[in-house]
Amino acid sequence: MTAVVELAGVSIVRGDARLLDGIDWTIDEADRWVVIGPNGAGKTTLLQILAAQLHPTTGVAGLLDEVLGAVDVFELRPRIGLTSAALADRLPKSERVSDVVVSASYAVLGRWREEYDELDHQRAKELLAELGIAHLADRTFGTLSEGERKRVQIARALMTDPELMLMDEPAAGLDLTGREQLVRSLSSIATAVGAPAMVLVTHHVEEIPPGFTHALLLKQGRIVAAGPMAQALTTETLSDTFDLALSLRQEDGRYTARAL
Repeated sequence: MTAVVELAGVSIVRGDARLLDGIDWTIDEADRWVVIGPNGAGKTTLLQILAAQLHPTTGVAGLLDEVLGAVDVFELRPRIGLTSAALADRLPKSERVSDVVVSASYAVLGRWREEYDELDHQRAKELLAELGIAHLADRTFGTLSEGERKRVQIARALMTDPELMLMDEPAAGLDLTGREQLVRSLSSIATAVGAPAMVLVTHHVEEIPPGFTHALLLKQGRIVAAGPMAQALTTETLSDTFDLALSLRQEDGRYTARAL
């Protein structure tokens, strides 16, 4: 296996606050990771490092055979697909859905004077079809439902054929139908041949798509457990992570958690 992420002793310190504390983590190219933890655990901060948007205060962060601090991040970032609420807020609401997706080729938000060839447009069209939203291609981004916007973001993140795909709470704000449609789409991507390494951040085990292989549980900036799903995600580790006695169940590849 080829490692796409190698973190060694990574910490993030802001004043007296230690947002991440001594994180050691390796992600191989075939891995599909879910990162779970309560609010304030450091999940989004960890994802910002993986997205080459934040440098460690201490420790070493290796991404795609490069080391943060010794590489031009503007060359590294196009190799990483990212979906997040912060990115969604920056996408022009008046932009056509097809343009939201194809403009990822130039890593820009909003088309201007860039030129795209037919292969770019064809790939954007295929991605929208794979995610079940081809019929939205000519709609403007601002007219979409929250669930539709999330799937457009995923198509955009896949546009450049990334080596690493990061998703920060992609199901946040979705109703039951939207969540289940999104989980189905992510499961399809995760199990596809040639899919990139994936990391999904969530608060809820119900949002873990079938096909995800590993889990990292985070609490107060420290790793509670990390490894293959069946070993890392257990009643005991989940209860420890959320400081609450929980019951964890798995059925048909999906998880549920309830307080005891």
